[in-house]
Amino acid sequence: MIITKIIPIGNEVFIMSFVNPVEQLTREVKEYRKAEYSVNPLFLNRWSPRAYSDQKISDEDLYSLLEAAHWAPSSFNDQPWRFIVAKTEAHLKTFHEFLNPFNRAWAEKAPVLVLVASSKKRDNGDPNGAHSFDAGTAWGQLAIQATLLGLSTHAIGGFDKEKARRLLNVPDDLDLHAVITIGYRGEKEILDANLQERENPSTRKPLKEVIFEGTVNP
Repeated sequence: MIITKIIPIGNEVFIMSFVNPVEQLTREVKEYRKAEYSVNPLFLNRWSPRAYSDQKISDEDLYSLLEAAHWAPSSFNDQPWRFIVAKTEAHLKTFHEFLNPFNRAWAEKAPVLVLVASSKKRDNGDPNGAHSFDAGTAWGQLAIQATLLGLSTHAIGGFDKEKARRLLNVPDDLDLHAVITIGYRGEKEILDANLQERENPSTRKPLKEVIFEGTVNP
């Protein structure tokens, strides 16, 4: 099944079509990924490209992603995740300043960047040892919702955290984790040659390498 999406942005309307990610694998995912056990195609269809088009994202879609992230489970329902969003030219320019050069070269083309952070303390002031784990779960849900909407995401760990903290006035009680690029896929030819070769869905290790029943193998 093909989904046709009408995207109103400002005074313009964009129309795009894409394979329903819940019903079947996309052509490129089918070529590179194969699950050992039965899972919904949605999980394999989510991957992390670097090539983005210059098409803008509607606020409705952007906040749909953030809404999905916000419904993630968390320890004691503390909801420690925090999202710092850059979508204007001025805000994006600030974010670009703390990305490392390798990531900035391709991430500059993404129309939205989101810095994922989390509160290190619970509402009662006690330390929250699960804040990073919970924030990671929220990011995962954001990525899945993006795939449902025909959007792509890529989590970036290569950025200057202290510079980001300073430029964005982030308080010390928030831990910084990753910058997420969000946008519509572009042609891989816009990337540098070395990145074009890597612009494919990644594979996975055999499941038996990451699962231990009962105890960890010696």
